[in-house]
Amino acid sequence: MILFFQYLVATIIVCPIIAFITVLLICRKLRIKKHKAIGLAADITTFLMFFSIPIALQGLWNIGILMPMLIVVLVIAIVFTYVDWRAKKEIEVKPLLKKIWRFYFLLFSITYFIIWIVGITHSVMMFMMVD
Repeated sequence: MILFFQYLVATIIVCPIIAFITVLLICRKLRIKKHKAIGLAADITTFLMFFSIPIALQGLWNIGILMPMLIVVLVIAIVFTYVDWRAKKEIEVKPLLKKIWRFYFLLFSITYFIIWIVGITHSVMMFMMVD
């Protein structure tokens, strides 16, 4: 049973789109409004992508990107905070964190799909070269 949960967690971390779809379907079954369901699914998926992007890069090309990724995340948060402060002079923390987190979702999703496409293309090219 523990082995099953290990495989399940590993699959969800490696493929966060499964978590997105699962959370979205569960929220829809619980009759949560569509935009709230998508937001919750995006929030959970963003957290999972913090782990899946470094794991994917490490597995495909043996590149350790965790520390540079954390630095980029901090710089983005600083920039968003500065822009929000310049625009409003009064920082509202919850809306600011929501904006930052949703931006991370977009950034990580694009990055993940680029890694996925390049990884598949690379694998196919390596397979074709073997024959």
